[in-house]
Amino acid sequence: MAFYNIEKRLNSDGTPRFRCVVAIKEKGKYTHRESKTFSRASIAKAWGARRVLELEAGMGQPKEQKAIAVSLCELIEKYLNHQSTKAGRSLRANLGLAQRAELGSCDALMVTARDFIDFGRARIAQGRAPATVANNMASLSAVLNNANTLFGIPANISAFNDARQYMQRNGIIGDSSKRNRRPTTEEIDQILAELKIKEARAYSGAPFSDIFMFSILTCMRVGEVCRIRWSDVDDATKSVLVRDRKDPRKKVGNHMVVPLMGGAWEILKAQPEKSELIFPYRSQNISLAFFRVKKELGIEDLRYHDLRREGASRLFEMGFSVEEVAQVTGHKNLQTLWTVYREIYPQTLHDRFEELQNRNKKDA
Repeated sequence: MAFYNIEKRLNSDGTPRFRCVVAIKEKGKYTHRESKTFSRASIAKAWGARRVLELEAGMGQPKEQKAIAVSLCELIEKYLNHQSTKAGRSLRANLGLAQRAELGSCDALMVTARDFIDFGRARIAQGRAPATVANNMASLSAVLNNANTLFGIPANISAFNDARQYMQRNGIIGDSSKRNRRPTTEEIDQILAELKIKEARAYSGAPFSDIFMFSILTCMRVGEVCRIRWSDVDDATKSVLVRDRKDPRKKVGNHMVVPLMGGAWEILKAQPEKSELIFPYRSQNISLAFFRVKKELGIEDLRYHDLRREGASRLFEMGFSVEEVAQVTGHKNLQTLWTVYREIYPQTLHDRFEELQNRNKKDA
């Protein structure tokens, strides 16, 4: 049966345009689709009604160009498998959620704003934060915006954009809240002691406690720690080349030389050279060991990524500048480093003030 839908869009100058999509659906699948854009809604409706009548009468349907419906699930799969797509674990996880959800069965062209909104509401109902849902939607945006360019498949981008605006206004998606959680000295000591017990009986032989402290001292992500190689170690400068550091603009090839300070060099040199990797272990297993230990200890609201903040904050507290700390953390945006990672406890400021006072008294 043939039918049509009208979609309102805005040009860059704000003037409205109306796209009429005409389609035929047989046994739950689309066998024909076509669309045309007009300056007035009344004209779009008149054209849609006329085309429906023609198609119902068996006229005007180009037999050689029957449109084949493509679901969002299929479109996502095409995108993930395309040679130009650099899909990391996060992107694949986000798109996998959409594929498995009811949204995945929707036609890429006929999907509506309500379909996207329902997906977002379902994520919120599952206990996900608006920032997480915003991340899910950003991954979908990459697929929809490249569908026509990469595969010649038209996608209903306007419905997606309308849905995202609605979700932003109604708090379904939003920015993430800034974390300032750092492990206390007592928590670090407790975690270290438990990790040493676990590593003594670990089948893999992973030095959990060394990796834990190395992560703090180098401000590296656990995935970066488990990727560094012996061949990238520079003994002369006591530094290491960290390959493919996370960067929002450059997914691959963002290599960076990181100085190893405050005991990090000693930890590295203490590792046995039994592989080309310094820490030849799965990053997921390292994170899992950390998670289990903090759970056993009853430590709440602490993530492995918070160790990176701890390391950066220690460097700030020692008097390093933002530019110097950025050479360790790998931040290109210094404002992000300053606002997100600089968390100095009040006691630290008191200690610093007292130190300066004592220095001034000696000079006098």
